[in-house]
Amino acid sequence: MAEETTLPSVIAQVVLSAVPILAAIVFHEVAHGAVAFLLGDPTAARHGRLTLNPLPHIDPIGTVLLPGFLLVTSFLMGTSPFVFGWAKPVPVDYRQLHHPRRDAVLVALAGPLTNLLLATLSAFVLAAIPGDVESGSLVHGVGLMAQTSVVINCVLAVFNLMPIPPLDGGHVLTAILPERAVRMLRRVERFGFIIVILIALNTNLVSHLVRPLLVFFLRLGR
Repeated sequence: MAEETTLPSVIAQVVLSAVPILAAIVFHEVAHGAVAFLLGDPTAARHGRLTLNPLPHIDPIGTVLLPGFLLVTSFLMGTSPFVFGWAKPVPVDYRQLHHPRRDAVLVALAGPLTNLLLATLSAFVLAAIPGDVESGSLVHGVGLMAQTSVVINCVLAVFNLMPIPPLDGGHVLTAILPERAVRMLRRVERFGFIIVILIALNTNLVSHLVRPLLVFFLRLGR
């Protein structure tokens, strides 16, 4: 593993990972805004968030510092990369949706479903890469990027479906539970990211949930 932990190697792996990470996060957020727009809420469009330009979606900590730190640390330590992060949430005014409770569920699910679609497309790209491609070639790099994209999108889909606000799974619960339970969830929301980070860093829950999905897509890619 020593030959793979040189500075140029680490930089190359970070670059190959950065593109699918940005794509996964940006498409995830745009999907929320686009579905909200179709269901009657133009808030995301008014704020310029229905764009694939990553700059309006970047959160300095969740999109850059945390994923970068996790990537570099895993490469330097020779461990399997585990990356998660977030972008600036797309603004949604649920009062403007045609059917607020039902449509809020559709808006929340749009992001994870988009990640699963990206994982599917990436698996097909991976399947199209010849098995005897030369290491270090452009095609080899595309294959590595597609494989990383499968992993990142599976992690983001499962991670965001956890029933903890402010994740998408938490928004689904908020839309379907009775008002009394919703009020309790909203009290938890301010600590949501702390709870999620503690779960991700101190348990294997996310890995156990992601593994079956990841195995499915990687087999599809082979």
